[in-house]
Amino acid sequence: MRRRGSFVHFLLLMGIVTSNNIVHGQQIEAQNATRTANGRNDSHVSALYVLGDSSVDCGQNTLFYPLLHSRFSLFPCNGSDATLLPQLLAEEIGLKSIQPFYGQNGSLEQVLGGLNFGSTQATIMNQGSYSHQSLTQQLRQVSESMQLLQLQLNKDTALQFTKSSIFFLSFGKEDYIDLFLNSSSSPMFNHSSQNFATILANQMANAVRYLYNANARKIICLGIMPLGCTPRIVWESNVTANGSGCVEHVNEWVLEYNRLLDEHVAKLNTELHDAKIVFCDVYNGMMEIINKPGQYGFEDAKRACCGLGLNGAMVGCMSMDMACNQSSTHIWWDLLNPTQKVNSILANATWSGQPIPGLCHPFTILELVNMKV
Repeated sequence: MRRRGSFVHFLLLMGIVTSNNIVHGQQIEAQNATRTANGRNDSHVSALYVLGDSSVDCGQNTLFYPLLHSRFSLFPCNGSDATLLPQLLAEEIGLKSIQPFYGQNGSLEQVLGGLNFGSTQATIMNQGSYSHQSLTQQLRQVSESMQLLQLQLNKDTALQFTKSSIFFLSFGKEDYIDLFLNSSSSPMFNHSSQNFATILANQMANAVRYLYNANARKIICLGIMPLGCTPRIVWESNVTANGSGCVEHVNEWVLEYNRLLDEHVAKLNTELHDAKIVFCDVYNGMMEIINKPGQYGFEDAKRACCGLGLNGAMVGCMSMDMACNQSSTHIWWDLLNPTQKVNSILANATWSGQPIPGLCHPFTILELVNMKV
């Protein structure tokens, strides 16, 4: 993937970045840059940069959403991106709310504050459009944003800032949703579960290498949640769900991808010796909650809080007025997405290993935050 200086030139021409800003920015030292970004100077994390799909974006960073979308819900989360895992982790780290890439004005301060490049329907496979960006397109946006830092900060400051930032990747969910809900039109459906997972996991490994070459050193890779347990896929499937109410063959495909991505992360930690790369297994975290809902305070493990039809799986969340009174009693928010409470439990587990241990390895996100690079 080639680096594009045209983005910076475009910002100059449009007046979003001025030559005065550049001169001023070059005078900012690393400590001041970090303080500007997160309001504190005692953290080993400068900023959080998020890439991903509907697991990281509710539509706020997807152009023309909800006018152009192929999903079943206009409201795929309960309120805003603040209810999703990366924003909840940003709070734990002590960072400010992360701006959507398309919601920022290109200023140095906003880039320093961290950005969410994620897009609701983003895929690993290069099938993106102007309305939802693929993995490749998001990586290009990251590269352009890092170029902006290099332009406005001195080289050493920009380098250290990037190295001490965390890059959060959560992809694959939309690729599998497309596969299972649009199987007749998907060119990938004839692949075996292993071949499909191999294609996706290899591209994710290449994405990590790309970020590493862009000077990222702290990277989080999220696995895919148990899609076979989502209300829509359970409703759509002609296969009888298992005892937990999940469709086994769908979850088996997802598990194959998670296994391969986990293996890639282990190899990359050896290959890229000065990088700190974490794999977080949200699949097992959610299965723990699905299998023991009462233990985690849930009353309904099958029905979507916001949806219509059997288990709220036939019509998605078209209006917030459709939502149940207490989403915290439900595991599922809509057809394909968990509630904020589930995300909060997963955020705590990936952060510290509690209340569900062992989701992230080779270390927790808290340990990653405290590591110096």
